[in-house]
Amino acid sequence: MKSTLVLLLSAMIFTSCASFKAERVDAKTSDEKAMGITDNWVAEDTRQAVAKILEQMKTHRGYQKYMKKFRGEPKMFIAEVQNSTSEAYFPIDDMNDELLNEVSARGEFVLVDAKARESILKELTYQNDGMVDPNSAKSIGKQLGADLMIFGTVYMKPEKRDGKTLKEYSVNIRLTDIEKGIEVMRTRTRVYKYSDKKSYGW
Repeated sequence: MKSTLVLLLSAMIFTSCASFKAERVDAKTSDEKAMGITDNWVAEDTRQAVAKILEQMKTHRGYQKYMKKFRGEPKMFIAEVQNSTSEAYFPIDDMNDELLNEVSARGEFVLVDAKARESILKELTYQNDGMVDPNSAKSIGKQLGADLMIFGTVYMKPEKRDGKTLKEYSVNIRLTDIEKGIEVMRTRTRVYKYSDKKSYGW
């Protein structure tokens, strides 16, 4: 009896291990596979959202005018993008890293030193809408010698019915001239995630 039980357990373990398969895939394939598993925000959503935001900057008239008038390279402070979704596990740290890396790669700005940025971020007081208080922004900007600050917030609005869900994520970015206290640019990109749990028998 014991030997039969051991053989049965061994067979189950072998079968479960044999059914596992892993493979390395590219970002596009990973995104397609992720949509079959979850309707939450994934890495490819972050990459696409940041890319769209930076693309909008290129064509934004207010941003273009500002850059033409500015002499030299503006010094920029990037405040942390805030997670205002109902999802506690939204990958907001990945969003902030991607934004920092891509802005740095463009080479249009001198970014505030990482250590200085980290210490200042700890002191910032955020308002209900996730943006830094304008008065605080001015004083921070003077301390750092920054010309511009980027603020950001991510929102999510879900619509549900009969096992179907449509999530509308909205990534909002604002670029402000600290010394003048004027808004240089405001831009937004949306990502929609649709899922039908009934079709999967959930």
